[in-house]
Amino acid sequence: MESRMNPLTIFLTGAGGVMGGAALEIFMADKKHKQNQFVVLDLPTKANKKKLTPYLKYPNVKIIWGDLSRYEDTLQAVNGTDYILHAAAVIPPAADFDPDLAERVNVGAVRNILRAIKQQPYPDRVKLVNIGSVAETGDRMPPIHVGRTGDPIYPSIYDVYATTKIEAERLVAESGLRRWVSLRQTFILINNVNPVPIMYHMPLQTCFEAISRQDAGRVLVHIVDPDLPDSFWRKFYNIGGGETMRSNYYTFIKRSMEAAGLDLEKIQDRSWFALQNFHCQWFEDSDLLETFLNFRTYSLDQYFEDLSSSISPIVKLAAKILPGSWIKHFTFRPAAEKRVDSPLQWIRTNPLRTAAFYKTRQHYEEIPSWDEGTFSLPASGEYIRLDHGYDETKPVEELDLADMQQAAVFRGGKCLSSSMMKGDIHHKLEWECCFGHTFEMAPNTVLFGGHWCPECSPPAWNYAAEARMNPFLAQVWNVHHERSEETIYPLECMYDLKTAPGK
Repeated sequence: MESRMNPLTIFLTGAGGVMGGAALEIFMADKKHKQNQFVVLDLPTKANKKKLTPYLKYPNVKIIWGDLSRYEDTLQAVNGTDYILHAAAVIPPAADFDPDLAERVNVGAVRNILRAIKQQPYPDRVKLVNIGSVAETGDRMPPIHVGRTGDPIYPSIYDVYATTKIEAERLVAESGLRRWVSLRQTFILINNVNPVPIMYHMPLQTCFEAISRQDAGRVLVHIVDPDLPDSFWRKFYNIGGGETMRSNYYTFIKRSMEAAGLDLEKIQDRSWFALQNFHCQWFEDSDLLETFLNFRTYSLDQYFEDLSSSISPIVKLAAKILPGSWIKHFTFRPAAEKRVDSPLQWIRTNPLRTAAFYKTRQHYEEIPSWDEGTFSLPASGEYIRLDHGYDETKPVEELDLADMQQAAVFRGGKCLSSSMMKGDIHHKLEWECCFGHTFEMAPNTVLFGGHWCPECSPPAWNYAAEARMNPFLAQVWNVHHERSEETIYPLECMYDLKTAPGK
């Protein structure tokens, strides 16, 4: 067991962002970490310099102005570190507008970090914390709105951020390192009601289990604990705030508007919101990470109180005296309609995005008014639990080749390996998918990560054809799609926002 008295060197990425920034604040305020050394690598942008330069007053903080997509910068930061907390990423909407940048940063940074770790004298001593995303498991509206690790990796169509997070997570899981973990981050709450197009990408029935900014930071802080058991590592976990942070999108956005003195149904149309193809879910297993890290301190009720307090009295006064039709037309409608990433723009100009987010133009036109239908929260315990395709009651140490063969058949493929040491889930086996692609992957990544054929992994998106041969994937696809659906979303489709006229 490592001693708590030994100073640690901690490399933190994404300190200019939400989760990483919160973690750095907490680290600096925590006397337990006063003896530890912190290395921060971030781009020398004006915003980052304004946010991070004040930390130079701490003698135990070193800031490297550089680029994670440059190996030399990454190696400099990784050298001599005990923990790497990798929270940096290009997120939506920036990732949607520049897929190549998202790939270069979100995947390239992980490649560089792994390469740099393997250059260290004792790479197995380095602990790598990769921040993944709930977006990896895609569209999970009721009745499949409760998920767990091991569910199908299933990025929503057009979700470039999700596809890069999937590739990065797979690299980490298949790296051969002994102390890595991938934590799939959920929706982080930020006090903001400003209208942006992405708010209309999420269907109103979507269920999510959120987390506060500070609790997200605590995840990274509390994981720097030499007393965490070896059994914690080489695993996938969902980050979630628990039952008090669960809602559906309708309830959340309605209460958010109320915090600003606004009535959702008077200032926004129901038809502005997509019908499918986003992400988020409630988690069956997020309590597991809480038992290890004890990071939860916040509830949605507290969030709405804080949100109301943060909104300017001038904004509340305007909400009170201005007619709802005026606020709707001049404030919210432009976000739903005017930009190339606005859903109403897709209805007019982008048939493929219309198919992905609304099914058809007819489905869009048939969206009822607010007073028709309901958006009540699903009852606790009422959901379809996805099958993982093998006997999950067996202890990990008892899993054998027969279990791998069974899991492969459930994914429409085969396990081609002829032998496996019982319980050894970290050595790679050979597999074949339903389209005949062969690949090597550790059982841990397949069974407990939910990953499958890298060649079939989006982009492009060919879910309709794959679901007809892959029962594992069909569990999520067929719930909200017709079995006769044939639409293919090619690789090129993810560049449509980047190349759209009038962007």
